[in-house]
Amino acid sequence: MREFIVEADGGSRGNPGPAGYGAVVSDAATGETLVEAAEYLGVATNNVAEYRGLLAGLRAARELDPEARVHVRMDSKLVIEQMTGRWKIKHPAMKPLAAQAALVFPPERVTYEWIPRAQNKHADRLANEAMDAGKRGEAWSAATSRAALDTPPARPAAPGPAGPPGDAAAGAARARAALASAAGGPPTAGTGTGTGTLPEVAGGEETAGGEAAPGGEAAPGGEEAAALKADADVRAARAVATPTAGWAPADLGPPATFVLLRHGETPLTPQKRFSGSGGSDPSLSSVGREQAEKVGEFLARRGTVQAVVASPLARTRETAGIVAARLGLDVTVEDGLRETDFGAWEGLTFGEVRERHPDDLNAWLSSPDAEPTGGGESFAATAARVAATRDRLTAEYRGRTVLLVTHVTPIKTLVRLALGAPPEALFRMELSAASLSAVAYYADGNASVRLFNDTSHLR
Repeated sequence: MREFIVEADGGSRGNPGPAGYGAVVSDAATGETLVEAAEYLGVATNNVAEYRGLLAGLRAARELDPEARVHVRMDSKLVIEQMTGRWKIKHPAMKPLAAQAALVFPPERVTYEWIPRAQNKHADRLANEAMDAGKRGEAWSAATSRAALDTPPARPAAPGPAGPPGDAAAGAARARAALASAAGGPPTAGTGTGTGTLPEVAGGEETAGGEAAPGGEAAPGGEEAAALKADADVRAARAVATPTAGWAPADLGPPATFVLLRHGETPLTPQKRFSGSGGSDPSLSSVGREQAEKVGEFLARRGTVQAVVASPLARTRETAGIVAARLGLDVTVEDGLRETDFGAWEGLTFGEVRERHPDDLNAWLSSPDAEPTGGGESFAATAARVAATRDRLTAEYRGRTVLLVTHVTPIKTLVRLALGAPPEALFRMELSAASLSAVAYYADGNASVRLFNDTSHLR
């Protein structure tokens, strides 16, 4: 089956104002540009122009081969999220355009990917050419286009794995079922991207970037518009996107499912003392070893875990070793899963830290960039380390279920990042010793969370 890359963009000088779109169809195997399309639209909003670009690109691809597979790449977070069904479409001008785009090809043959603006220069230049031509009272012509001259050929890349046939709700159901299977419970709604609806992006018009400021004359390719688009895309990315019934299946693909296990109890756990990677590195207590045995029995009955990865600290390696022995698996040690270094606070209770280092504690509670006294590790540094580890493990274990035996902060961080929650969310979660949670990471970069802090296996 032939495969195409469709790159599209749209812009409005005024939003609403003079608008245009650009679209490029290229061969996925060779990167060769096959079709360029652009059009001046008259007065329209930025988002409508982006949807018109998408529709033109899809239709051009269909003209080339109606049986092809298509991978759409756009720098509009809003269009990508809405077309995959993760965000709802409420704006009346965009609903019919999205519906038309969804009908050009069967949904299972189209995948979507958000790309940075810098990677969408070809389509962006076409949109600007169309707007410039419209301003002159002319029609855009491929014969006079210069868009391809300063844009390298599209990188050869096969489309990412498509989601299952059907609508986004069916895909979401599959995500919940996968998580339930991994964690050993029924497919409940849980917390995260399993159910619910997305509130509208603030600001009235469903914007996700690209437009110049209202009344402005800056082209979408200018520095001011680029800054506006970058800021809007960041705001859109921070929204907690949840699957809803939409226009096309979500690009779920085979997930890497991480079953997150906090280590068993140590002598410091019931005393609620800071116990990070820079302290005494305690081993499990007798209670902690019993908890690990019960976790092993629980997961063995489910039979879903295919690999075990642990933090290098003693309590996690010991917990992982007990569980892995029950599962008949080896343990891989991953340094990126270690606990935060709490510096001079190691071994102290929260009250003791408040008495000895009140200013440092207040700063730590107020900013993810603040470090514990004595050169400990900030939450921002921990998040960067954990995110890099997540990306590495996701690539390595795509399509598999892996038990990650780690600590409070790394688990909370993985959940926070999957939900798109702010750093302060770390202080709003509680995680019991030897508890289980699960996160499934999909090929399109999205995640589904089952945060149930389950300790039923310990009873």
